[in-house]
Amino acid sequence: MAIAIGVDVGSLCTKTVILDGGNNVLAYDIMRSGHYYKGAAEESIDNVLKTAGLRKEDIGYILGTGYGRGAVSSADGQVTEITCHARGATRLFPGVHTVIDIGGQDSKVIGIGDNARVTNFVMNDKCAAGTGRFLEVMALALSVDIGEMGDLFFASDKKVEVSSMCTVFAESEVISLFAQGHKKADIAAGIADSIARRIVGMVGQVGLKEEVIMSGGVAKNAGVAHAIGERIGAKLLIADEPQIVGALGAAIIASERI
Repeated sequence: MAIAIGVDVGSLCTKTVILDGGNNVLAYDIMRSGHYYKGAAEESIDNVLKTAGLRKEDIGYILGTGYGRGAVSSADGQVTEITCHARGATRLFPGVHTVIDIGGQDSKVIGIGDNARVTNFVMNDKCAAGTGRFLEVMALALSVDIGEMGDLFFASDKKVEVSSMCTVFAESEVISLFAQGHKKADIAAGIADSIARRIVGMVGQVGLKEEVIMSGGVAKNAGVAHAIGERIGAKLLIADEPQIVGALGAAIIASERI
C-alpha cells in the first residue's frame, strides 16, 4: 500500500502523521511521550490509523525520527529530525530557507537550500533553556496556565528583563521579580524576550535567510513568536499545527521509500 507514516518521538511529545498515496495528510496525532517512548510511538500510530479508518496491514512504510526515533519498534527506517524538519517545512512553505524549531527540551535552527537540502544547522539539546519545559517552569513560577503565557506578553506595558537563561536560576529570578511587585504580564514579556535573545544567537551562527518558519510546541506561544520575529527582523511563518512539522517530513520521506 502507498500509506506512509512518520513518527517524531520527542523528549516531551510524540507526533505522528499519516499520508495517502498522493501525499495528502489523512490524520495526525500529538501525545505526551512519557517515560516509555516505545509505547507512546505505537499508541500514536494506532491513534492515526483509527482516525483515518485504516489498519496496520494498509501501511506501506513507517519512518521514525526525533530524539527517541530508535524506540519506534515498527519503523522500517530512521532519519534525523534535522532532515525531517527541513522536508516538512518546505512542504508547508515552499520558499522557506530558515527553520526555528523549539521543542519540549531542545531548540534548533536549520538553514535550507534548494530542494529542501540542509545547508547548516545548530542545535541546543544540552539544557532546557528557552524550550517548552523552560516555559512550563516559568508558568508555574508565575502561577499561570502555560496557555496564558502568550496572552500575558501582549498585556505588558513595561517589559521586565529576565537575565538568567538557566531554568533553575530563571525560576528563582521570576519568583523574586514577582515578589518585588512586578506584574505577571511584564515578567512574561521578559521571559519571552530572554528566549528570543538566545534564539537570535543561534540564528546568527546559521545565517538568516528568509523566508523563516517557526515550528515546535513553543511556536504556539504567540508572545515568544512575536519576540523572536522582532529580534531577528523577519516575519515568522507558523503552520496551523506547528508541532507536526518533523513528523510530516518523516512521512514524506517514508512515502518516497515505498
